[in-house]
Amino acid sequence: MKIAIIGAGNMGGALARGLAQGSLIAQEDICVSNPSAGKLEKLNSEFPGIRTTDDNCKAVAGADVIVLAVKPWKLKDVADEIKESIDCGKQAVASMAGGVSTAEVSALFMRGDGEMPPVYYVIPNTAIAVMSGMTFLTSVRSTPELDSQMLAMFKELGDAMLVEERLLNSGMALASCGIAYVMRYIRAMTEGGVELGFYADDAKRIVMQTMAGAVKLLEATGAHPEAEIDRVTTPGGITIKGLNAMEEAGFTASVVKGLRASKR
Repeated sequence: MKIAIIGAGNMGGALARGLAQGSLIAQEDICVSNPSAGKLEKLNSEFPGIRTTDDNCKAVAGADVIVLAVKPWKLKDVADEIKESIDCGKQAVASMAGGVSTAEVSALFMRGDGEMPPVYYVIPNTAIAVMSGMTFLTSVRSTPELDSQMLAMFKELGDAMLVEERLLNSGMALASCGIAYVMRYIRAMTEGGVELGFYADDAKRIVMQTMAGAVKLLEATGAHPEAEIDRVTTPGGITIKGLNAMEEAGFTASVVKGLRASKR
């Protein structure tokens, strides 16, 4: 599969870096376009095999999937520029622009004869750059074979789910916005570690390893988080006192409230 990525910003750059480290797509089958040279030069310094250009139409030529990693307000300009260069029978468009539906993207790429390419709405998070992302996809006018290829590509970059479009905003809150919430938790735990007497770097190291261990436990056992919590809480013990103090301060309620705010 050949991939064209239009936009080398945070998400476009993260996708290119993740794909370049994988085995499913060769670096020479990745082409990234961007109007300014600086981001492309940085990308090439890390992965010399990736092809780069400032010409979007040149990037699109020969690609199986065209990823639009641009801001929502730039979608129309990009679509107007490249849509006549797209072969709707052979090329698919995947938009990463948050809040723009598949119907809206399809309308942007409708040609005079009414023909439109397969369209994907893709919501990843920035961890795709290190092949540990969580990506949600939905599609229209695609095929089961193409859906399988797209899922395989993003699963190599961490994990991926093909979902109904109505769930994309919820997925964005949980994983795309959610990565920031996890970072804030790590920061809070690190600050607490400093108050308990550790240097900041040591506290961060401890918290990250503890979090990684918690994830591995849940992956290995398939257990509900509460079951693993029960393993480390004893009657009258310090862990349950800490948990209760966090809940008294609104821990769970604040997390759920934040997710609801993100979805709105």
